[in-house]
Amino acid sequence: MSKKIDVSKFEKKMIIRNIVPDDFDDIIEMSKVCFPNMEPWERKHLQSHVDIFPEGQFCVEYDGEIIGSCSSLIINFDEYDDQHTWDEITDNGYITNHDYEGYNLYGIEVMVHPEYRRMKIGHRLYEARKDLARELNLKSIIIGGRIPNYFKHAKEMTPRQYVEEVTMHNIYDPVLTFQVMNGFTMKRINPNYLEDDRASLRYATLMEWNNIDYRPTVPKRQFKTSFPVRITTIQYAMKKISSFEDFAIQCEYYTDVAASYHSDFAVFPEIFTLQLLSFLPEKSPSLAIRRLTEFTEDYIELFTNLAVKYNVNIIGGSHFVEEEGKIFNIAYLFRRDGTIEKQYKLHITPNERKFWGISGGNQVNVFDTDCGKIAIQICYDIEFPELARIAVDKGANIIFTPFCTDDRQGYLRVRYCSQARAIENQVYTVLSGTVGNLTDVENMDIQYAQSGIFSPSDFTFARDGVVGECQANIETVVVGDVDLEILRRNRRAGSVNQLRDRRHDIYSINYKQT
Repeated sequence: MSKKIDVSKFEKKMIIRNIVPDDFDDIIEMSKVCFPNMEPWERKHLQSHVDIFPEGQFCVEYDGEIIGSCSSLIINFDEYDDQHTWDEITDNGYITNHDYEGYNLYGIEVMVHPEYRRMKIGHRLYEARKDLARELNLKSIIIGGRIPNYFKHAKEMTPRQYVEEVTMHNIYDPVLTFQVMNGFTMKRINPNYLEDDRASLRYATLMEWNNIDYRPTVPKRQFKTSFPVRITTIQYAMKKISSFEDFAIQCEYYTDVAASYHSDFAVFPEIFTLQLLSFLPEKSPSLAIRRLTEFTEDYIELFTNLAVKYNVNIIGGSHFVEEEGKIFNIAYLFRRDGTIEKQYKLHITPNERKFWGISGGNQVNVFDTDCGKIAIQICYDIEFPELARIAVDKGANIIFTPFCTDDRQGYLRVRYCSQARAIENQVYTVLSGTVGNLTDVENMDIQYAQSGIFSPSDFTFARDGVVGECQANIETVVVGDVDLEILRRNRRAGSVNQLRDRRHDIYSINYKQT
């Protein structure tokens, strides 16, 4: 009787999946093999792709080895010049211009290891892109394709003649022929598309695949002349109270004020919950903070209910929270739909470390809201320009900064840096600080603040880049509108463009995400 054959020893599994950081080294080595005369990917490019649009980055894993990959982003193609270059359409390979609300998937690279060609690897990657376009209800896939055999025919043919011959299958081109066979049609030919593509003499064919399942009756984006977002930032008075209920009444009052102005966001200051210590007898700062953390669940429940009740997104200042024996300074986003997010303070001041033993977090988060993407950077964090740049590269349009400073010098550090971040990153920034005195709370006896809302500095924004600001050191609020559509246009065609004009060729930020 013959032995049963174990087929598992013959299996070689092929998987199409999204790229993860562990794949970067293999992809970089593969790019050197696939495009030996061109600049290969660098880790900073691939990390940016995965951070910004992870679902658009695919690889093929065969028997545990990466043998193919492709990268893409979403754009509104109509917003780009007909004769755009690869650098323009990809923001020099970093895809920070990716637009989730766009209509077109733009493919910026496909490669298959030479040893595994003729195995339909490229076709599988293209099918993954098509499935993604259908899933995201995108209108089309657009690619700027190389014509790597053109150099062989350049003396006797123009680029257009060469493309026509390849399209009619009279000449074989490994890229263009493949694209035609995969259902892509010609839009035009772009000169000077990819600087180091010498084989194509820097020409590229702009090709498009139309998604016949696209549903125009369910638009991804309503184009508007404006996209206003109203913000109420609260200059909160730190005064003695006798119970948590007193604290809740004060917080609800300000939330009600924000809602009465039909605000989209109400912004509270950093560690304003220290007001609760005014009715606790503990005088040691480190022990008092441990007592304060006991109110965490009450604080979260209070602001969750306020956000839903008053239909306003609340940046809940920040609060000291104990997690696994450590104390963190955490800012919470309470969305008006009842969901909650949080951002840990990353940079801890010497004062926080000395008196309270606070630990720092390790992630820069960007949060989706019904008014676009936002980030929260607590007080000292806004003084580190790398954090704002990372947040904006992840899509943030507004950076909220709850802060707490005891003197004018400390306040001005926060303010000047907040305004600098607005200019450097073409983003709105918002400050909310504490004022008043807590005479019986150690290390929180005096406060200095002038809360405000700031914009980039250009013709389309408020004069001096100040949307609105409070009077210094009084209990009050300021209400202001910021316009995300104006911000979007400014990033496209402002007097200057700090985001687009960055020199990625000589510097970059390496975000070591944990």
